[in-house]
Amino acid sequence: MEGRSSGILLPISALPGPCGGGTLGQYARRFIDFLAQAGQHYWQILPLVPPGGGESPYMSPSSFAGNPLYLDPELLAEDGLLTPEEAQSAQYPGSPDRVDYAWLHKTRPALLRAAWERGKTKCASELADFWKAEKDWLPDFALFLALREHFGGAELKDWPDPVRKREPEALAPLREELEEEIKYHAFLQMLFFRQWTSLRAYANEKGISIIGDLPIYVSPDSAEVWGDPRPFLLDKDLTPTAEAGVPPDAFSETGQHWGNPLYDWKYHKQTGFAWWKRRCAHVARLYDVVRIDHFRAFHTYWSVPTGAKDAREGHWEKGPGMPLLKALREVEGLELIAEDLGDLDDAARAFIAKSGLPGMKILVYAFDPVGESTYLPHNCPKNAVAYTGTHDTPTFVQWLFDEASEAERQYAFDYLRLREDEGFGWGAVCGAWMSPCCLAIAPMQDLLGLGADARMNAPGTMGPENWSWRVREAALNPDVAGRLRQITRTYRRT
Repeated sequence: MEGRSSGILLPISALPGPCGGGTLGQYARRFIDFLAQAGQHYWQILPLVPPGGGESPYMSPSSFAGNPLYLDPELLAEDGLLTPEEAQSAQYPGSPDRVDYAWLHKTRPALLRAAWERGKTKCASELADFWKAEKDWLPDFALFLALREHFGGAELKDWPDPVRKREPEALAPLREELEEEIKYHAFLQMLFFRQWTSLRAYANEKGISIIGDLPIYVSPDSAEVWGDPRPFLLDKDLTPTAEAGVPPDAFSETGQHWGNPLYDWKYHKQTGFAWWKRRCAHVARLYDVVRIDHFRAFHTYWSVPTGAKDAREGHWEKGPGMPLLKALREVEGLELIAEDLGDLDDAARAFIAKSGLPGMKILVYAFDPVGESTYLPHNCPKNAVAYTGTHDTPTFVQWLFDEASEAERQYAFDYLRLREDEGFGWGAVCGAWMSPCCLAIAPMQDLLGLGADARMNAPGTMGPENWSWRVREAALNPDVAGRLRQITRTYRRT
């Protein structure tokens, strides 16, 4: 990232459209058009992977696959895989403000099965080529999902021992029995990457680069853990011997116990970090820039004993450090942003600085009325990304009126010269855009000045509001685009 640029954070799930949740179709292209009209050069999204428990994209059954719920029915109809009537049936009758995951999980599989019935012959050659091209991950993933369905949706830990442990005599008959299901799941991935590749090309043609998101950990219920347990700290039953999390911080007084298996960094070092290089080569194909989630764990990571009451029982362990970053620099086309948030000690801060990667500066954390926050725009370095907020923080307006102390609120008003008639969200955008940072990003919610009901995720919770907010199509209008373009010009980010 060179010069001064800016962009907007909006997950695919949060795009407008008639299908109950965002897709990779025409409304995604309309958002790209909006960004171009607004003078932006970046669109940041959340992980494209299938979600796990609570619809979180950070607890996925795969680090490589795409989410089939993002497939656009109209595009499938254009490809002759759905009839116009079937595509029309995907339109959601409820509110456009939230993703209705229950409705999607209930209704979308029938459409995808219909596409498969038409596509199994029509797309056979393309599917065979895709299978070969993605052989490093697709066979295990497709088999993993087919087995999960075969076992009634059971998690990996509850599978029969011989299958969980990949005993050949147990898997061979199941591969034969589930051959059709395996091909079906591979087919959905082929369609996903077809639609995503087309959408990214459209964005790039419009001068918009995509910032993707790489969750640092994998789910214990994932194709990666089942396919090759060696990169992870697991016992013989594939149960994590210790789990990921963070100590008490601004989000939780008891810390966060995520439950992901930790990495066996000794194994990774012995293999030249081949697993990580393969994973990062994959995301480098998907995105123009990649944000690495929880980057500080490369320096030191919080290890929580399996079965612990909460994350306070954890302790710090040494991460892989610079040897991993050196290995990742060998990955062609990989441009990284380090998510360096949380309670960092001097050694972790020194490691992040030595990495040379741009970190993140978050406006909603800036307004200590007494101290001199490194997140205040005038203190931000050039090699960083200034955010008004992230998918894990409250929206700026929510923070300002619901969570900030009176002193913090007053300081934010004074510092940003906030005025109600101009819109508090616009004041936050100006604050980030005026910073010296090479890149400034605002979640769409802050651009629109939305409050608590528009928050994307509250860390450490599993509430139905998480991951479900959507923007209305009417919000992507010329007035908003024009105002953002003017601010972007004012702060020389065009």
